[in-house]
Amino acid sequence: MNEPVDGHDGPYAAPVRLETRRVPREWIDYNGHMNTGYYTFAFDAAIDAFLQGQIGVGPGFASRQRMGPYTLQNHIHYLGELLEGASFHIACRLIDHDAKRVHVFMELIDESDHSVAATCEQLLMNVDLNLRRSAPYPDWTIARLRRMQAEHATLDRPAQLGAPLGIRRKG
Repeated sequence: MNEPVDGHDGPYAAPVRLETRRVPREWIDYNGHMNTGYYTFAFDAAIDAFLQGQIGVGPGFASRQRMGPYTLQNHIHYLGELLEGASFHIACRLIDHDAKRVHVFMELIDESDHSVAATCEQLLMNVDLNLRRSAPYPDWTIARLRRMQAEHATLDRPAQLGAPLGIRRKG
């Protein structure tokens, strides 16, 4: 496979900060704040931008090479609320990877006070879009992932990373 036309070859920011966005009116629910479905939408758009711009395996790669990421697991923590017009950005870090999978952690940051409004932990798998089966990443992708993981390993472990889902009871 030829060298990629997307992504870059580091150094990588730790974490990677993605573009700032605003909460549009149509994302507001009957409680007067950003609906949970749009947090998912925002994280999904962010992971595409991250994979395309940083690693080179996003939408452009899928179109050219007929390989693309499938989400295997997604876990969102809602920690604050965003109101209409609020500015936010998403910070993304690589937690782990292997030949076929990528484990990422994202934080949705409220620009007004720099608080974390939500987090999203995702496990993605590279899939051959013709066979509809998992496939290893190209060597150049693995090299980029190794460099990024080494740089992101210096970050503190997020409190929500790997957190179980359930009702916590006292005593």
